[in-house]
Parts: sequence; C-alpha cells; structure tokens
Amino acid sequence: MDSDFYKAYLLHRRPYSDSQVMLDMLVEGVGQLRMLARVSGRQATKYKAQLQPFQALLVHYNGKYDLKYINKFELYGNPLFLTGDKLYCGFYLNELTNRIVPINEPIDQVFQLYKTHLENLNSGTDMQAVLRSYEFQLLELLGYGVDFSFDADGEPIDDTQTYSYFAEVGFAVQRDSRSGFTGSQLNAIANHDFSQADVLYMAKQLSRYLLKPLLGNKPLKSRELFTASQ
Repeated sequence: MDSDFYKAYLLHRRPYSDSQVMLDMLVEGVGQLRMLARVSGRQATKYKAQLQPFQALLVHYNGKYDLKYINKFELYGNPLFLTGDKLYCGFYLNELTNRIVPINEPIDQVFQLYKTHLENLNSGTDMQAVLRSYEFQLLELLGYGVDFSFDADGEPIDDTQTYSYFAEVGFAVQRDSRSGFTGSQLNAIANHDFSQADVLYMAKQLSRYLLKPLLGNKPLKSRELFTASQ
C-alpha cells in the first residue's frame, strides 16, 4: 500500500457542484476530515458507486487548509451489506460520529473504535448493545466520559446503593431506591455488559442525556428513519 494512502470510511456525502461532492470522511490515524471529490467524466458512475457508507476505502488527498481534496481512492476489502434494522443502526453510527466528532482535530482512535463497532454490528451481535458501547466509548475519547468507578464523594460504586447522575459532578447516592441507577447497573455499564434488559434501558437513558448537549436541538435523521420503519 502506498504510504500516502489512508484507510477511511465515508460518514456523509452531499453535492457541492455539478462535478464535485463534499465528503465527511473518518480517516485512520487522523480523525474526521472534510474533502471534495470530483465525480465527473468517464469515471463518474464508478466513483459514485464506490463512494458509499460502510465500505472501507484507501484515499489519497492533499490540502493545507480545512477542506481537503481527494486525488485518488480505491476500495479496500469487502463492503458490509447491512440490511433491515442493522442498516438503520449503521446510519446512526455514521450520523452520530459525523455530528459530534470535530472536523480537523487529531482524534486518531475514533477510526478503530468505529471500525470495530461497525463490524460488531454486521456480525450479528446485539445491535442495541453495540450502539451503547460505541456511545460511551466515543464520549470517553472526546473528553465527555463518565467516571463509573467512583461516586461524587470519591467512594467506589456500590452494587447495593442507588444513584442519581449530575452533570459535572457524577453519581450521587440517593435514599429513594424506587428510581435512579442501581450500583450493579452502573458497574455493568462500566464493563460494557448490556446483557440484562434493565441495564440496557438505563444505559440508553444515560447516553441520550450525555449526548444531548453535543447534538443540540437538531434531531437525528437516522433515528427518525428507524422510527418511521417500525
């Protein structure tokens, strides 16, 4: 492989001109980059067919500023053919990554995290568990992670206690055990063990709460598509 080529996944594409498309790409060892690709001439049909989500690519690009230009690209490995609910979950991974990972910031571990979870999604692993695992690990990489090991007073999370979560504070013990997170649920989330239905449910509520400030008020299109398909 040419050392000037990088492995990448397409997260989002949109028209830029009659002959160009703008691409948001997740690039190995780099992070998320915004690029322009020419899709005109004799190769237009081929390029449009290959520039698809869930297909690993090798890309060669240049550009000193925020917007890069793809000079060459080619397919790398076999594409993942996600169908049904897996397809909507794949769209969610792409949209979430595209929305909250800063462009042109060196967050190189995101590529491998995304690749691993995309492959787990395709392999038949529980889809909701894959999404929750990705959300919490992505938040950790971006500096918005939660400390599941200790409560707000610095005490280890206790399986027998019940906790409330407070932004910028952490988990605080609460007396009312009828609501909130149990210590056992938090320890399971910390270990990415979503095998129990109650843990998976509470993990989803927590991840949505943590992601909301990053996503803002603009709804996720992938979530709307999934809801409409049900």
